[in-house]
Amino acid sequence: MSQKGRYEIKYLITYADYIDISTKLKGFVFLDDNTGDNDEYFIRSLYFDDIYSTSYTSKINGDNDRKKYRIRIYNYLDDKILFERKEKHNNTVIKTSFPLKRFQYEQLMMNNYEVLCDLEHPLAKEIYANHTALDLKPSVVVDYDRTAFVHPLSNTRITFDKNLRAGINSFDIFNEEMNTLHIFQNDSVIMEIKYDSYLPDHLSSILSTVYGQKTALSKFCMCKNVLGHVNLKDAIYY
Repeated sequence: MSQKGRYEIKYLITYADYIDISTKLKGFVFLDDNTGDNDEYFIRSLYFDDIYSTSYTSKINGDNDRKKYRIRIYNYLDDKILFERKEKHNNTVIKTSFPLKRFQYEQLMMNNYEVLCDLEHPLAKEIYANHTALDLKPSVVVDYDRTAFVHPLSNTRITFDKNLRAGINSFDIFNEEMNTLHIFQNDSVIMEIKYDSYLPDHLSSILSTVYGQKTALSKFCMCKNVLGHVNLKDAIYY
């Protein structure tokens, strides 16, 4: 049975708007289970692309059907390493993933994609095939700090991603000392609203007060762009 897509809406908002909206939401929603100190947690994703930069160009061109592949971890820990595929079909998004063990990740970083052949998940087979045929390989590291709220109606999820930054000269996702470059010169926040079939009325009412810019921005593409346009020799690292 095919997986059903979820709706996803993105806004670029100010930090002040983030504080305002998140404060209003707290009486109606729950914090994500991953939440730690300061009502947030750290996400690092290693995005992959092929020799034709298919993931990047399909997003830049605004293709209705596109895919991105990434390995994701939380708070630098290796107890939950996910290799994910994010598919966009018109206005809906489908995410598929399988878990990796630390040694499997390390084998991939040594260009040993044969390790995926030992996994039964169809996505592992797909990634191996794309690596073999199209040289799918690491492209960019993307970091940010997330505050996430959830609501059971329509499986609603509202996230606020702050301090977006791109990794520099490294694909080692467990390197806590990796040099990174901030994407925004101000404190802009990316707000994402995700739901199955409808946005609950009381949440819609709160979110309708957002004055941010509705956008189709991609963290992956923004990080690729800034690394491509900045002289890294003169960059300010964080």
